[in-house]
Parts: sequence; structure tokens; C-alpha cells
Amino acid sequence: MQAIIDYQHDYFIDGDARHLRPMVLKDIADITGFDISTISRVANSKYIETPFGVFSLKSFFSEGMENKEGEEISTKEIKQALRQCVDEEDKHNPLTDDELVEKLSAMGYKVARRTVAKYRDQLSIPTARLRKEI
Repeated sequence: MQAIIDYQHDYFIDGDARHLRPMVLKDIADITGFDISTISRVANSKYIETPFGVFSLKSFFSEGMENKEGEEISTKEIKQALRQCVDEEDKHNPLTDDELVEKLSAMGYKVARRTVAKYRDQLSIPTARLRKEI
């Protein structure tokens, strides 16, 4: 747990998901000296209570991508930005996946339309035509 807290230090200061660094099981295995399978078993069955809520340890692991500045960012940050775009959209004229790509690009995230579709599915956000309100 200490290795995860040290690795995700900025997140544990303010609870802002944008401060989560990309972290895979191998990162923590290298720090602790345990096998990746051991880290996986532990992360699957443990939770941490923080001032920002209770989270599974597994939720702190995520793949990374580069933003337009070349900085490594967590996919969770991109998903949070995607959720924000959909929440703020005009419900009478919802954004298509291509428009979401443009909006995320303007925010500094370089993602493909397929990636937006995948993240939208993972976040249980329906397609634009199903989000449209009359």
C-alpha cells in the first residue's frame, strides 16, 4: 500500500483524478520486489479509505497515454474529461464520437475515434442518437 501511495502521491494530496499517474502492476512489483501475480491478487481484494471516498486498490492501476505536450497521463483522466464533455453537451444535439475527439483534442488529449467509442462504452455512455432528448 505504501508503494501505491508513494507512486500516486499527487493524487492522495487532493483526490483529483487528473493527478493519477499511469501505473501498472509491474511498476509496483518492481518497487516492492514481489511478483506481479502477488500484486494482482492483493489489489483485487483490498480497499483503501481516503478523505475522498473508499476505493479498491485495483482502481489506482491504469494504462497511460501521452497528451499533446508529450506528458504521460492516465486513461482515467481522459475518461473523466470525456464524461465532462458528455455532461456539458447540448442534449438536443449531442456530440458524435468524431465531435468528442475534436473537443478532447482542444483540451489537449490526443485520442482516436475508436478510443473515444471504447471509453464511452466502458463508462456506459450511449451513442449520440440514444442520448438525444426531444
